[in-house]
Amino acid sequence: MLVAAVAVLGFVAASCGSDEADSADSNAATDLASTNAPTEPVEGDVTVFAAASLTAAFTEIGDAFMVEHPDANVVLNFAGSSDLVTQIIEKAPADVFASADMSNMAKVTDAALNSSEPVVFATNIAEIIVGAGNPKDVTGVDDLADPSELIVVQCAVEVPCGKYAAQIYENAGITVTPASLEENVKAVVTKVTLGEADAGIVYATDVTAAGDDADGIEIPDAINVEAEYPIASLSDAPNPDGASAFIEFVLSEQGQAILASYGFLTP
Repeated sequence: MLVAAVAVLGFVAASCGSDEADSADSNAATDLASTNAPTEPVEGDVTVFAAASLTAAFTEIGDAFMVEHPDANVVLNFAGSSDLVTQIIEKAPADVFASADMSNMAKVTDAALNSSEPVVFATNIAEIIVGAGNPKDVTGVDDLADPSELIVVQCAVEVPCGKYAAQIYENAGITVTPASLEENVKAVVTKVTLGEADAGIVYATDVTAAGDDADGIEIPDAINVEAEYPIASLSDAPNPDGASAFIEFVLSEQGQAILASYGFLTP
């Protein structure tokens, strides 16, 4: 069962009151953090497989983790969550998996390849990315349905950002024919910022990360989706103590502050 990491940060005291369900989630997340606490000093490589949309945030988290654990070396592998699952199932050595959706994490847990229960450590929302200055005057999702006016790219449907895009189009009641299907969200960003495409649906954090190279068009809440990001240690982890310590760091106040600085939301 996925539980929210917000309890680990102590934020629930003001919000859950006497709600028994929230209290149960709080206890479960706290217990998990305790379970993940390493009993040995953290050293050696800690290999983290993380969704492409986490690239900037997890790079900083990895650097901060190594400051706290100078004998450890965080090795980051970023790709689409579905590609990472394939690598994990094929026994690629990894200690931690951080997915951009619950369904790809479920593939790992269904195969009993996790050693800790997944915890949702962040959320995100989708946004339309366009070139700097919005040269095609995109105003909303409906504009993406006209291939004669816009070159639209999106992630392949097995990748979380592609699945979310399909859900948004369905919610909006439109059909979008993308010019290409990309292997991860960073590839969509790259095509738009290089001018090879006019628009695509990515995460709000990706628009932020693109800086002056892109603009974002907000998607109304009524048709938008919320992406939940779960994290878990893996059963074949070469460095289980390192995996536990890294997850604990992501759930910590410092880890959550780094995520927030890149636009991720607290679950």
